[in-house]
Amino acid sequence: MGRATDREILRLAFPAFLALVAEPLFLLADSAIVGHLGTVELAGLGVAGVVLQTVVGLCVFLAYGTTAGVARRLGAGDLRGAIAQGVDGLWLAVVIGVVVTVPVMIAAGPLVEAVGADGEVAEQGTTYLRLAVLGVTPLLLMLAANGVLRGLQDTRTPLVVAVGGNLLNVVLNLALVYGVGLGIAGSALGSVLAQAASAAALVAVVVRGARRHGSSLRPDLAGIRSAARAAVALVVRTLTLRVALLVTTYAVTLSSSAQADSLAAHQIAFTLWTFLSFVLDAIAIAAQALTGRALGAGDIATTRVLTARMIRWGVVSGVVTGLGLAATSPFLGHLFTDSAEVMDLLVPVLLVAAAGQPIAGVVFVLDGVLIGAGDGRYLAFAGLVPLVVYAPMVLVWHPSLLVVWVFFSAVFMGARLVVLVSRERGDRWLVTGS
Repeated sequence: MGRATDREILRLAFPAFLALVAEPLFLLADSAIVGHLGTVELAGLGVAGVVLQTVVGLCVFLAYGTTAGVARRLGAGDLRGAIAQGVDGLWLAVVIGVVVTVPVMIAAGPLVEAVGADGEVAEQGTTYLRLAVLGVTPLLLMLAANGVLRGLQDTRTPLVVAVGGNLLNVVLNLALVYGVGLGIAGSALGSVLAQAASAAALVAVVVRGARRHGSSLRPDLAGIRSAARAAVALVVRTLTLRVALLVTTYAVTLSSSAQADSLAAHQIAFTLWTFLSFVLDAIAIAAQALTGRALGAGDIATTRVLTARMIRWGVVSGVVTGLGLAATSPFLGHLFTDSAEVMDLLVPVLLVAAAGQPIAGVVFVLDGVLIGAGDGRYLAFAGLVPLVVYAPMVLVWHPSLLVVWVFFSAVFMGARLVVLVSRERGDRWLVTGS
């Protein structure tokens, strides 16, 4: 059973990893194209991107919660009900998208200024944000539809759509920014059109499945309310993770007189840590889908076997990414900077991040397992407790950049590991049925 389980994990995780890597390329492509317009335009894109990423990032529950719910019903043999629950997730995405879009469009200027922009940078950022926010609803639909398809054990379709959407984004950006001469507004419009096309493709796949199996496409208010209630705990979980990352960055600004060098080294390390998290998150996505399906089928024994196997995958993935990061740490910084001072600060930080990768691997996997089990309330608790322990340590003591990363890897991630492993070893999360 071990090899068959490994094949199933890889079947879901590998396309999920490629799709996860493809998602940030939307903003990366925009940055590369807008960067040739000028520094002011690129800075404006950067501050607007922070606002958009925050809004969309808080709604990641649309993918995670939908994956778990759909997988449960699939495991219970209720394919029609699984797709119907996925449709409820799509409608919830539309509701949230509409509620978010108008206020952000109206308050685009103040939001950009709140991030720290002013003058011409704020003007460019506001222009971009007012148009780009029109893509929030398509982006949320993409999250929800991805969740439906992952719950149905299909991670290939989201990958194909992600690749196609990125290619279309590049073509439209080049055409509208330079061909039509719309500047930064053309970049925002091109991204919105590419996101709308990607969302339409994913939703079309879900709609075809609904019609094939007789699931209703009409909004079910009870189902939407149920999805929204379940989302609250996952929003709290996501907020705790984002706050921890913000606290880490803020602690770096307090920790050193060589603030610019420390922040530069921290930003490079954080970028690399985030990229490696895609590898670990891909296994977590497989964990969500497989755990939900097994519990939906009422098979606790298989759930335990799958969990143990995925934890092993988390450890192995963490060791591999950690060794790779450690081995390349003397060279990676040269991709980002020529500063000797930044490099001197960066290498020890990367070694600390590398040592923490096996911990992160297990944490990501158990996150996925408990999301798949629908154990959102405990996940909110599992985020809050480590944050309460970690934040005072780095904000009150003002440690150096290196020690901040030691605390983040050992204290915050270590505390998350403890609370998640303690939950996994119990039985309260093993709730079966659809």
